[in-house]
Amino acid sequence: MTKQLFVGSVPVGGGAPVSIQSMCNTKTDNVAATVAQIKALESAGCEIIRVAIPDQAAAEAVDKIKEQISIPLIADIHFNYKFALECAQRGIDALRINPGNIGGAEKVKAVADICRQKGIPIRIGVNGGSLEKELRAKYGGVTAEALVESAMGHVHLLNRFDFDDICISVKCSDVPLTMRAYTLLSQQTDYPLHLGVTEAGTPSLGLVKSAMGIGGLLCMGIGDTIRVTLTADPVEEIYAAHKILKAAGLRKDGVNLIACPTCGRTRIDLIPIAEEVERRLANCKKNITVAVMGCAVNGPGEAAAADIGIAGGKGEGLLFRKGEILYKVPQERLVDALMAEIEKL
Repeated sequence: MTKQLFVGSVPVGGGAPVSIQSMCNTKTDNVAATVAQIKALESAGCEIIRVAIPDQAAAEAVDKIKEQISIPLIADIHFNYKFALECAQRGIDALRINPGNIGGAEKVKAVADICRQKGIPIRIGVNGGSLEKELRAKYGGVTAEALVESAMGHVHLLNRFDFDDICISVKCSDVPLTMRAYTLLSQQTDYPLHLGVTEAGTPSLGLVKSAMGIGGLLCMGIGDTIRVTLTADPVEEIYAAHKILKAAGLRKDGVNLIACPTCGRTRIDLIPIAEEVERRLANCKKNITVAVMGCAVNGPGEAAAADIGIAGGKGEGLLFRKGEILYKVPQERLVDALMAEIEKL
């Protein structure tokens, strides 16, 4: 089990539920736009949010943002340690900064000292695209071993100054390489791990890559907090993260929808029915399994574990609960009947 740290009030590691993160794409010093996006992300299920701190104006916006939101705020900082100190003074909940990239020992010590004093954890985030040149040369390119060595080098810098409240990520866009790096890292340290496949792409491919990389690691028991990176509205990242956690068996909140792929036995227009059921259940918080099956002969049996479900026939369908048939309805009333039964649960 990994160590536990707290990002604001959210526990990370130590057996705590895997938390969902995202990052704003607004200009951080545009406080109104940033707060509005954070609130939209929180409504979608985001639990920790990160903002870019590229300049002094962004750092000075931290306390103004903090006072208007309720989820923890992380500052993403590259190279300039003064921005880290400014954010710490203004109440940031965590930093994402690599101490090896901010200058000499005095600068690292200054960041470690203020974070220790204020209880601010630091995430060390190593990416394949920004791996140190010397490590690329040593390992002949970006490898799992190089990513892990880079991360642990940053860890040792913080440890030198008596700082141990650390989370680590070793992301790249190559899924198998990312998985190897996290697996190797998990064998070498008990710091909590932040999972992600960086630059995963648009939602169609990015969700697949993230499900393979993040979901695969979670199924192996690796990972304490996650961010799905998509070239899309950040709210889409949250929906994707929830789907991955549910598929990995780590979240039970909301509906688990199962549906058959259809075959030659199907005598009902199942695909639009399944899509309509998914749409109408998008905001349902009941912890239930709903089945949409295409065959009235095998459907109830194949989905016997479902709390409620429908199975198609020719122009009609069956409602069933836990494999037991309830009644038959015409196709055009099937979804309405299903929703009515779900209301009763």
